[in-house]
Amino acid sequence: MTNLQGTYKTTKKNGTIYYRASITYLSKHISLGSYNTETQAHHAYIEANKILYDRTFTIGNYTNQSNISFEKWVVLINYRDSGHYIKNPIYLHKYYFSYFLSFDIELKFDVDDLFYYSNHKIFKKNGYMFVNDYGMQINILTRYGIKNHAVNGKDYYYKDGDNYNLRYHNIVILNKYYGVEKSYNNNIETFISKIHINGYNKIGTYATEIEAAIAYNKAVDFVIENNISTKNYTKNFISELTTGAQYKQIYENIKLSSNIISLTT
Repeated sequence: MTNLQGTYKTTKKNGTIYYRASITYLSKHISLGSYNTETQAHHAYIEANKILYDRTFTIGNYTNQSNISFEKWVVLINYRDSGHYIKNPIYLHKYYFSYFLSFDIELKFDVDDLFYYSNHKIFKKNGYMFVNDYGMQINILTRYGIKNHAVNGKDYYYKDGDNYNLRYHNIVILNKYYGVEKSYNNNIETFISKIHINGYNKIGTYATEIEAAIAYNKAVDFVIENNISTKNYTKNFISELTTGAQYKQIYENIKLSSNIISLTT
């Protein structure tokens, strides 16, 4: 132990001494981080104590000179204001919650997602936001039915133009199936189906999104069966169809374009 409140002396495996800071609030023991000196750890404790008992401290008050990390700053303020301790940098609002990816990036989610993001940390790399789930990096947009290849503005868009407002009502999905793109011909809505082999090959134009999605599946089967490509294509799952007979009927009636058929010659 040490003489300064909120600090604890400990040792790394290599014998190096360092200090941990912690604080107890509403009977909850909260770790604040590790520090090289006892003084640094104690200053972290003092700062955390101020945050928890002085409501003039807000998330926007954070600076790089703080003795605790920004994530921990958010955690403390949320616990102070809501009474709910969450280990990730989440702040609870009345009808939604914010997940602070950084001081400059505030993601907004519906409360339906609170349990998931309370237990899954979000990472951002090269503009790609993901969580680690079952040993895999999962794009957080997949929770909305948005495919990994989807393009913002083409396959989906945000109603208010805010790419960080991830509430369900704010996200509009235009093209939810692989290889399918909505189009208009003389103001009539149609759906174009394409498959990527050595570039994109048009499969056909169809009256409904389901037909276009099944056409893509049929093209995948055709390409694989005829050894045209060895790619590992992901086929569409059509949740709107309740029986296999419905799928089979549409599949058998679908016509593939000559662009696809000619690939065998």
